[in-house]
Amino acid sequence: MTWITAVKLEDIEQEGAIRFDHGGRTYAIYRGPDDSVYCTAGLCTHEAIHLADGLVMDFEVECPKHSGAFDYRTGEALRLPACENLKTYLAEVIDGEVRVALI
Repeated sequence: MTWITAVKLEDIEQEGAIRFDHGGRTYAIYRGPDDSVYCTAGLCTHEAIHLADGLVMDFEVECPKHSGAFDYRTGEALRLPACENLKTYLAEVIDGEVRVALI
């Protein structure tokens, strides 16, 4: 498992998301209402739209194109048209920086 420093925690609004690109892939990093951090694949599983551009409320992200929704903690697809779960990755905060474990 490889841990990558992605962004500073202060760069993500509470109940917000930020796009992170690494190794030719796109990820979305989320900051929960309790300041916890999570990382998922960055594109909606319905159509390849960047989820970091979507609406984040509580622990849910809504795709900005068709309003499909996911629980970003588990990757579970919550609302159609999204029906395939997102891949999730471990994330942590060390000294104010968000690190993600990319396998």
